[in-house]
Amino acid sequence: QVQLVESGGGLVQPGGSLRLSCANSGSIFAFAIMGWYRQAPGNQRELVATITSGGRTDYANAVQGRFTISRDNAKNTVYLQMNGLKAEDTAVYYCTLTLLGGRERGDYWGQGTQVTVSS
Repeated sequence: QVQLVESGGGLVQPGGSLRLSCANSGSIFAFAIMGWYRQAPGNQRELVATITSGGRTDYANAVQGRFTISRDNAKNTVYLQMNGLKAEDTAVYYCTLTLLGGRERGDYWGQGTQVTVSS
């Protein structure tokens, strides 16, 4: 079973930084597209950033230039470095793992970690 464990959320002041981590214990991580989504109260879940197995990254317009997604395949971990945080970044952040082929193909989600930006 594919499991994702997130960490690094918390309370930060506007303009501050946080780094989220998401670890996978399986052997499929290196082949997967990894991503971060977020959902604020009353809003739909939205894509924040993705990174392919080859390291190609994509970002939502709202976070472009402030957030950086990266991965360490040796540690089976994906990161989301968030700088210049704003109140509108407050949300539950979810890590995702997508496999396009193989026996375990599909989309998998972490349990979510709360990020609150407030003074």
